[in-house]
Amino acid sequence: MKDTPMSNCERDFILKAIEEKKRLDGRQTYDYRKIKITFGTDYGCCFVDLGQTRVMAQVSCELVVPKENRPNEGIMFFNLELSPMASPAFEQGRQSELSVKLNRQLERCLRNSKCIDTESLCVVSGEKVWQIRVDVHTLNNDGNLMDAASVAAIGALCHFRRPDVSIQGEEVTVYSPEERDPIPLSIYHMPISVSFAFFQQGTFLLVDPCEREERVMDGLLMIAMNKHREICSIQSSGGIMLLKEQVMRCSKIASVKVSEITELINKALLNDKTARKAGGRCGFAESMPQERITALKTDQTAVEMTDVSETASSIVQTAVAPPQTVPSPSVPVPGVGQVGEGLRNTWGLEEEEEEEEEESCGGDSVEEVTKMDVELHQEDKSRTVDVVEILDSDEEEEEVVILYPEATKKPKNTGSSSGQKGAGASRKQKKK
Repeated sequence: MKDTPMSNCERDFILKAIEEKKRLDGRQTYDYRKIKITFGTDYGCCFVDLGQTRVMAQVSCELVVPKENRPNEGIMFFNLELSPMASPAFEQGRQSELSVKLNRQLERCLRNSKCIDTESLCVVSGEKVWQIRVDVHTLNNDGNLMDAASVAAIGALCHFRRPDVSIQGEEVTVYSPEERDPIPLSIYHMPISVSFAFFQQGTFLLVDPCEREERVMDGLLMIAMNKHREICSIQSSGGIMLLKEQVMRCSKIASVKVSEITELINKALLNDKTARKAGGRCGFAESMPQERITALKTDQTAVEMTDVSETASSIVQTAVAPPQTVPSPSVPVPGVGQVGEGLRNTWGLEEEEEEEEEESCGGDSVEEVTKMDVELHQEDKSRTVDVVEILDSDEEEEEVVILYPEATKKPKNTGSSSGQKGAGASRKQKKK
């Protein structure tokens, strides 16, 4: 799957910001992103967060037969894998041009610089030596994978412990960590890669480019150096011509950044060693409560605030006061409580209290209700119909019934006699 292409407007915006010495994330020209180094539960596992770029390195070892031309030296093997989880542009099972370039640069940085004593990895000359394998996995890509991979690889190698061995005749015994303490590797120095991005044919320079800046850059210069100011490797890509002054300027900046990163790695190793000796939390158990295991955790971004106070004061002076408005009365809906003087709540508490009061006084009101029902029943019986008239028109379907109720109350006997008279009168009208 190909990555999403960048629009021309976005490209022009980034280049214009670089010309004004501004960057998308608020950094200065020579600023690195925030680096976090954590170690796993096992020895040799290292996680490096360079801004949003996240890389994991795992070191393993095994006994193998040495090479014929170097029978007394161990073997170093490096493998960098670009996982599709890091970016949709990376494909599984296929080595891209970027993957080959990063693998070669990592081998030049760590193996060709002789930072590890390979002769100390020999067990039996010409028969068995230790093969150290470094696997680097990209978990998220936000630019500058090479710097993050080099820091993760050298951090994992410093943190790794190989098993102890003993030789009795021709028999080689490998001891587990419970039987004998593992042995750390013999490391001479720590080479670290620092990347520089050039824009507009070398006119502008940035340190630690992010993913969007890498898309619009014209060239890239990677310098691997240790804290002793010794250059281990230099690689330039992009096809731009660099002057000697530009390379020397980049090497001076790299020496400062390498010393800071080396101190950070040593501090992380010391903290992990202290935590393991004290029996405290280390690895994932130490990083989970602090929410550092999350890859895309939001961090605070520095914003340029040079003229904020002047701009704010001018806005306040020129602003027009808003008109005074009377707040509209709010009617609480059922199930809403309001706090304050003169406000109502409709939590249903008053209704429950009224129901309880009705239940408590229900026994006393039963007799009153029955008495009222009896009186109303007697009044209904006393009300009788005085006159009933049925008017028949020429059509058979239309029949009108008119009822004349009594205007005043009369005794039962008079009511029945008047009813009989009314009935007789109606019959006479029908006969007519």
